[in-house]
Amino acid sequence: QVQLVESGGGLVQTGGSLRLSCVASGSIFSINTMGWYRRAPGKQRELVAAITSGGTVNYADSVKGRFTISRDSAKNTMYLQMNSLKPEDTAVYYCKAESLARRIAWGQGTQVTVSS
Repeated sequence: QVQLVESGGGLVQTGGSLRLSCVASGSIFSINTMGWYRRAPGKQRELVAAITSGGTVNYADSVKGRFTISRDSAKNTMYLQMNSLKPEDTAVYYCKAESLARRIAWGQGTQVTVSS
């Protein structure tokens, strides 16, 4: 099994930046796709960004050009650099990993709050 732990959330003002980290442990060799999801108050959880083992990335339209997803295989860590933050980005952000066998692991979430 893969275990995921997110960190880096916090409170920032509009226009500020945060860098989220997700450290994977356990059966990390089985990880294929990783991604960041978020759940805002009153909304469904949505995909923010994803990255495959081959380095292919995709972003939600709402964050394209502002957020950057990356992964450091040597550190078993995935990152989400969040720039030009908006109040609409306020949410709990979750790390997700999908194994080659399509088993899913989720982190516990980290709160991002952007004040207006």
